[in-house]
Amino acid sequence: MRAVLVRTPDTDSREAETMRKLAFAMNMSLDGCIAAPGADLGWSVPSEELFQRWSDRVAATGLALYGRKLEETMSSHWPSADQQPGATPAAIEFAGRWREMPKAVFSSTTGTVGGNTRVVTGEAVSEVTRLKAGDGGPMDIGGATLAAVAVRAGLIDEYVIVTHPVLVGGGTPFFPALDTWVHLSLVETRRFPGGVVLSRYETIR
Repeated sequence: MRAVLVRTPDTDSREAETMRKLAFAMNMSLDGCIAAPGADLGWSVPSEELFQRWSDRVAATGLALYGRKLEETMSSHWPSADQQPGATPAAIEFAGRWREMPKAVFSSTTGTVGGNTRVVTGEAVSEVTRLKAGDGGPMDIGGATLAAVAVRAGLIDEYVIVTHPVLVGGGTPFFPALDTWVHLSLVETRRFPGGVVLSRYETIR
């Protein structure tokens, strides 16, 4: 895995200060994957404490940028999760927060979407850049393909990596192959039950 070094002029740095922050936050296996072969996510089931951290993050997100597959996965469960028999208070809270969170799905094939969601069909780098320059709260990006495009374009301001102590032997990598380095600053670490460690990094520009 290589990192990326992004250098920008001072004028670009001043402009960046006024832009919305874009974060890439996902679970990762110790060998660097966000999903095991066959899109298996069974290794990343969160503890109650970690689930609350994800829920609080959803509540603080001004706009979530999803790829098509991630949108399909989330929308297949969370719109009505709080109405399911046996739903826990934490799941009920997350479902409500997820429905309220504005979402943009990047897809040329997705048709009608429900709730607080809209479809973006334009070129991903241009569209993400435009959204970063707009008004609103911080943005999160998810979905391996969409996030990889933003990573390679140097658009990610913050990486939140939740590392689980498991080796999955392949699958979908957290980081795409990169052409240049990115220097990062570690701004937070936190340990969760089960040996899970959250590391939060800011991109140095």
